[in-house]
Amino acid sequence: MAQKILVGGQAVIEGVMMRVPGSYATAVRKPDGQIEIDRHDFVSATERIPLLKKPFLRGMIALFESLKIGMGTLQFSADIAIAAEDQANGKESKPVSKLGNALMYIFAFGLAFLLFGVAPLFLTTKLLAIERKAFAFNIVAGCWRIVFFLVYLWLISLMKDVKRLFQYHGAEHKVVFTFENGRDLTVENTRDFRTFHPRCGTSFIFIILLVSILMYAMIDTVIILAIGKISLGIRVVFHLLLLPLVSGVGYEFLKMTAKYQDKKWGQWLSAPGLWLQRITTQPPTDDQIEVAIVALKAAFGDKYFEYAGKKFSAEAVD
Repeated sequence: MAQKILVGGQAVIEGVMMRVPGSYATAVRKPDGQIEIDRHDFVSATERIPLLKKPFLRGMIALFESLKIGMGTLQFSADIAIAAEDQANGKESKPVSKLGNALMYIFAFGLAFLLFGVAPLFLTTKLLAIERKAFAFNIVAGCWRIVFFLVYLWLISLMKDVKRLFQYHGAEHKVVFTFENGRDLTVENTRDFRTFHPRCGTSFIFIILLVSILMYAMIDTVIILAIGKISLGIRVVFHLLLLPLVSGVGYEFLKMTAKYQDKKWGQWLSAPGLWLQRITTQPPTDDQIEVAIVALKAAFGDKYFEYAGKKFSAEAVD
């Protein structure tokens, strides 16, 4: 029987971040061909505080920690890219200020909330007279949300830089598959594995989009019963405040589908997320796979050989 371990990561600018028990590392390919590594020890709050490991709560914590680590690793890769560009143009490289970073993240999250949060609710409210029909309203709004998400992914996939990011995403999945199957981490061995992984964060996002339809319908029903009415403003506020709860439910759903991949129903439930990865993952080059391998080995550090050659399974998102 395969042992359980949480191993996953994300693609960054010209590189990959890999997260393993107790640490994570980011490997980035510099323009001169060298690979720069940034490694950090990290113990999840769910490991330090037993209460946070309970179902639903652990999903909320996982989302917050993943966002925090993800933003930090993206910044590391962005700093390398900016420094390389400045050097190529003969300029003195200066890191982006903390205030500048904060403003960029606020803008990005604000834009995402307007596009995927407010816009679907606004369109459904203005185009259809079904505000008090909680389930019908949220089915329509959920469909708008999914359409916006798919169109957004397709449009950014046409960009050259994003395509390379998606190739590194594919490299990350191939290397994780190779490790989980107990194979030596070589470029040649990764070729036996696909770029679609059932625990991908893309699948997590798509599951949240689906789960939100039911969850928000239930929330709207409670609001209507409690105060006798509901409006666009009330929906926006409550849907935003309860997004962590929705993510917690989505996390448990993804754990379940990953755990039962050997069952037909588990494969069927994870199929939409795998289809979506046909956009968000692309076949990587050997150089990109090499970067992902370096990231995973760096994340394990001296403990890598304690895990190498063993088969593993996992139930968490990457």
